[in-house]
Amino acid sequence: MTPDLTAFDSAAFMAASRSGHSSFLGFEYRAHGADWAELALPYRADLIGEPERGVLASGPILALMDTASALAVQLKLGTSRPQATLDLRIDYVRPASPGKTVIGRGECYCITRAIAFVRGTAHDGDPDDPLANVAGTFMFTDL
Repeated sequence: MTPDLTAFDSAAFMAASRSGHSSFLGFEYRAHGADWAELALPYRADLIGEPERGVLASGPILALMDTASALAVQLKLGTSRPQATLDLRIDYVRPASPGKTVIGRGECYCITRAIAFVRGTAHDGDPDDPLANVAGTFMFTDL
């Protein structure tokens, strides 16, 4: 089944999200496809976790990846469906570079009746040099 990409508009969804952590952290919509979404987390001084090095804290990066992956699930479904993050593992490969925007790309690669499976990467300019990888599951809450 090919999803109708007009049924769930991730750009409009992100633009309408004026509250919550996505808004507070300043996530920006970048792009999407049939089963993936890409968001950006601009560098901000108030998000620094290591002041002596100027490195972004891990929490906002994890939130970025959770949000991009959740959007990927909606895109693969072709519609919005209530869901909760059941598990999201993040492996940090390296710290984000000071001053650079972090790009998070989530992909939904499988959907069952109750669970969606996701993976993704975060980078700060070069997709071939990731700073983190994620793998996780989302549970649909409307069963």
